[in-house]
Amino acid sequence: MLPPLSPPPLQSPSHNAAPAPTAAANAPIAPPRKTWMYSLGQSFCRMLAIIFFDLRAYGVENVPKKGGVLIVANHQSFLDPVMLGVKIARPMSYLAKSELFTNRIFGYLIRGVNAFPVRQGEGDVGAVRETIKRLQAGHILVMFPEGGRSEDGEIAPMQTGVGLIVRRGGPTVKIVPAAVDGAYAAWPKGRLLPWPRPVRVKYGKPMDLSDKKAAEIVKTLDGEIRRLFEELRNQP
Repeated sequence: MLPPLSPPPLQSPSHNAAPAPTAAANAPIAPPRKTWMYSLGQSFCRMLAIIFFDLRAYGVENVPKKGGVLIVANHQSFLDPVMLGVKIARPMSYLAKSELFTNRIFGYLIRGVNAFPVRQGEGDVGAVRETIKRLQAGHILVMFPEGGRSEDGEIAPMQTGVGLIVRRGGPTVKIVPAAVDGAYAAWPKGRLLPWPRPVRVKYGKPMDLSDKKAAEIVKTLDGEIRRLFEELRNQP
């Protein structure tokens, strides 16, 4: 299971227009699927998460059982995507650096766990379009709107790109705020390998925020994630 990236920055319509969609961009998105590679990887990662990180997940029932879902969470470490995904029954889709797809064999493997490429740091309009299409096709995706891993385990200010993606996703896409705590202690930024530390995850209630302005969406999600984060830290 691969780490999703933070949403690329989006330009407003008043800026330079995006390039015209290609035939590939207009191709229909396949429905979400749990391949044998995904099932095997999820089972293996779940076992490791429980054994080494005593993973406990709260509010899993808040993740809708069908339809497009965008899980928006804080980002403490490389462990976050795995910790957020191993307890979810539905298969999740992941954004991954485009360089990872250059090797045919590895590209085949990561596509088998529903990964799709994004050109990191370039404001990849194609990746944004693909993200919205997957959400509207009924996929689950995870995004970390802080723009990178935490420097100290706390929550950093959110970038605005996620607000625009939520608006363009429309009312059929449900937004689930989530919080991760303990992943920073287990694998802080700058450390080569993780060590065993308890990790906790909590999912909030699904929301429809598509009728709000981008700035209001960001403010709402920021508040919800911080609230869930505090609840996790106060969890007995």
